[in-house]
Amino acid sequence: MEDMKNKSIHHTAVKICEDFKSSPSYQALFQDLQKLVSTPSVKYDDFKESLLKAMKDNGLDAGLRNNVYHWMKTKKKEVCSPYDTFFRKAQIHWDKRIHKSLNSMCAELGINLAKVRTGVEREEIAGKWGELSNYEVDIHKYRPVYAPKDFLEVLLNLKGPTTRSKGCPKWEFAQMPLKVKNLTDLRCLYLELSRGEQILGINSSMLSPHYSTLETERITLGEKVLSKNYAPMAQEFLKKGCPQCLRAKIWTLVLGADVKPYHYSYFESLKESVLQYDLMIDKLIIKDINLTASNDDQYFVFEDVLYQVMLCFSRDGEILKDLSTQPGFMQVVIKGKQNGAENTIIFPPSGVIPFHGFTMYAAPFCYLYDDPIQLYFVFRTFYIRYFHRLHRVCGNPQGVVALCLQYEKMLQCFEPSLWHHFRKCQIHPVRVVIKWIMRAFSGHLPPEQLLNLWDLILAYDSLEIIPMLALVILIFRKENLLKVNTLQNIEAVLADLSSISVIPLLQMALLKE
Repeated sequence: MEDMKNKSIHHTAVKICEDFKSSPSYQALFQDLQKLVSTPSVKYDDFKESLLKAMKDNGLDAGLRNNVYHWMKTKKKEVCSPYDTFFRKAQIHWDKRIHKSLNSMCAELGINLAKVRTGVEREEIAGKWGELSNYEVDIHKYRPVYAPKDFLEVLLNLKGPTTRSKGCPKWEFAQMPLKVKNLTDLRCLYLELSRGEQILGINSSMLSPHYSTLETERITLGEKVLSKNYAPMAQEFLKKGCPQCLRAKIWTLVLGADVKPYHYSYFESLKESVLQYDLMIDKLIIKDINLTASNDDQYFVFEDVLYQVMLCFSRDGEILKDLSTQPGFMQVVIKGKQNGAENTIIFPPSGVIPFHGFTMYAAPFCYLYDDPIQLYFVFRTFYIRYFHRLHRVCGNPQGVVALCLQYEKMLQCFEPSLWHHFRKCQIHPVRVVIKWIMRAFSGHLPPEQLLNLWDLILAYDSLEIIPMLALVILIFRKENLLKVNTLQNIEAVLADLSSISVIPLLQMALLKE
């Protein structure tokens, strides 16, 4: 058994080395090591020990450890389910519907999926790159390809391979036995919350008078964590809350999204692709920003940055590459002509077709990062690690199917009166919260409360806190929900979340016996 374990460790180590050598960060680390070896700190007669000490003294060992940590996070195997093939087929079918809708819209509007921009168009966009809200484009005929309510219909209509007994209500969400966490499991996962420990993010009125002292202590500790430059330590730090002044650096460290010189050149290549190609999806992105962030009092000031970030995101082929193992990604090849040569590109290059509200995945990062390039790479890493599962049909425990199932089972178990009320009104319980879950509450919670929630996603490397919060909010508004019996009125009761304090609500729910 020990021999098998050693072989497994050796195989993993070899794989990490192979992948690391092909990563952009390898060359930078290799050059730093070469410079370090040439210094007096590294001695010929004690090469190994002196090199390791010099690496530690110069912070290179932490950088190497972080690379291994981030590799483990991004390359960890997908949790297998007996229904993976079924989910894959369902996602492929949904992708076909999306692409059919795109093609129908193109035919209806008499446009192409993509074309090469003219010189005049290139110059205009380049000249307005910093203020793209002033770039005039007619989008009034364009419409979102799909919205959360459309995706919900796909989920509710999943017909699993299991046989359903007669008399089983047709509106039940789960047709297949996916394993999801119960309250006991969640208490074990979110241990700091369930133990009632002091966590930054609780309003001072709900804490002792030592709130400012706690914040000062967290800032001091956070600065020490940052000085160590060790990602697992930063992730652990987030479990008790993160001061706003340190959040950007802590998130960057945990995600491994610090920007190097090659990132600037890569972002410039994405920008060049935006200038070169006019994609039909550009109009959908502009439309989505207009419908969401531009109309939100909390985010409208970031409109220009969001245009840059989202247009570049649509051109990023690394996203398609990193998510190529996910079910249902489809490649549509389109052709254009430039200088007499035929160009072939993937549509969209990122493999991601945005739904209504997709922009709100990126909008909160505007509160943390002033540099659009830093913002872009942190957002991209967050999306690849977490958010892509919120709008894909899959059997992963972190996927939207499992999260919705977790919410519904807990609602039925702990608030049967609400569950029966929804059933009596012929309203599926998931329909009430699907917008919250698919957008991870972005655009629904106030920014500071949303960032507290996303702290927990990073801290525990899990999206399972999202359905937990959705349930707690319903319980918090239970009295008013039981007074209304239509979906419109239920949504009205839940529309304003400005008074919601995330950490206290979650803590009370996980403490409750």
